[in-house]
Amino acid sequence: MTSTVLPPAFEDLERFAESWCLATETERWTKRMNTPLADMRLFYDACFPRVEDAITYCDKFPLDDLPEDAINLLRLVYSLVMVSMAIEIFQQAKPVDSADAELERVAEPWP
Repeated sequence: MTSTVLPPAFEDLERFAESWCLATETERWTKRMNTPLADMRLFYDACFPRVEDAITYCDKFPLDDLPEDAINLLRLVYSLVMVSMAIEIFQQAKPVDSADAELERVAEPWP
């Protein structure tokens, strides 16, 4: 993603878009599992304070008619949710006592 993909009001989060605007839950899980905790912390610290604003922005549109920038913002929020447990609870990417945890969906919810 070389151009702006998030709504203009969220330009401060644009630096995370290429890495974290991921279309599937499996991609988000894989990203979490392969990202150093310090990098997840940077993402979390930047995005968490903006999550309510992001949801408010996305709520302006019907779910079945979201503009592309809102879809990308929503994907960023989904990634934040995926990362939040690692940051807030586990303090590591891998869930505690999970053996070789994997996440594989056969279908993705929309959006």
